[in-house]
Order: sequence, then structure tokens, then C-alpha cells
Amino acid sequence: MDIKEIQSLIKFVAKSGASEVKLEMEDIKITIRTGSHTSTPETTIVQQIPMAQAPMAAAPAPAASEPAAPATPAAPAEDDSKYITIKSPIIGTFYRKPSPDKPVFVEVGQDINKGDVLCVIEAMKLFNDIESEVSGKIVKILVDDSSPVEFDQPLFLVDPS
Repeated sequence: MDIKEIQSLIKFVAKSGASEVKLEMEDIKITIRTGSHTSTPETTIVQQIPMAQAPMAAAPAPAASEPAAPATPAAPAEDDSKYITIKSPIIGTFYRKPSPDKPVFVEVGQDINKGDVLCVIEAMKLFNDIESEVSGKIVKILVDDSSPVEFDQPLFLVDPS
């Protein structure tokens, strides 16, 4: 992974609203922390991993995420092509509520605006607010509460009209 790819990854993470992302590949480990809700600048830590550990850490991750990603979007794409799909920007656990005793962020049929919090995804004990990038109406919630989600997994269908 060269410096331009790392810079692109930093920009993507900053735009996604995630507060921290960890990425492990063959011989490199990257942790990106952003201060999206504070004035703290983003920090990138790049660390080399010994080659003996790389096959163990890298092999399970692609095998787990590749089959899950194509299977999920196939069904909504057939009859819901006019809707916008809001996808998970990170891997973690999906929650519809800010806490167990609070109401859900959004319901099916609810109008949303750009910037509204739709859900929370917990990643490594950090709770990341997932905000809408579009305005419209929630048509379908594609993930159950407290379910694990993968990167780029569809979470909501939004009717932009």
C-alpha cells in the first residue's frame, strides 16, 4: 500500500463520519482516528507486522466479508432500483437506538434530512453515529437491531422523492 492509497483511505474515513478504523493487510496495519465531533486532528498510525502473523490475521477477514457482501445487495437491487441504499461505512455491530431505554433513531416511513443520525455502529467499544447523506423517506431497514454488519453492507433504503 503506497502513500497515495493511505491518503485516500484517510479522506474516505474522514468523510464517512467514523471516529476510528483499523485495517490489517498482509504486512501492514493501519489505524485511523478522526476527531469528527471535536477539534482534534486526524491521526494515522502505520505499523509493520511480522510476516509470520500476516497469514493468520489476513486470511479470515476476506473470506468472511466477500461472501456476505454480494449476497445482501442482490435482493434489494431487483425491485428497489429507484431507492438510494445507505451502506455501512465500517465493520461493527448495528444498533437502531442510542441506548436500550431510548427510542429508535428512525422508523420505516419516516422523513429524514441530510445529516440526520440513522443508527449507531459499535466498533471496538466506540459508538459511531451513522448520518444520512441524502434527504428522503425511509422505505426499508435492512438490518436487525444488535446485528453484526460488514463494511459497505446495505443498512437502509431511502426514497429520495
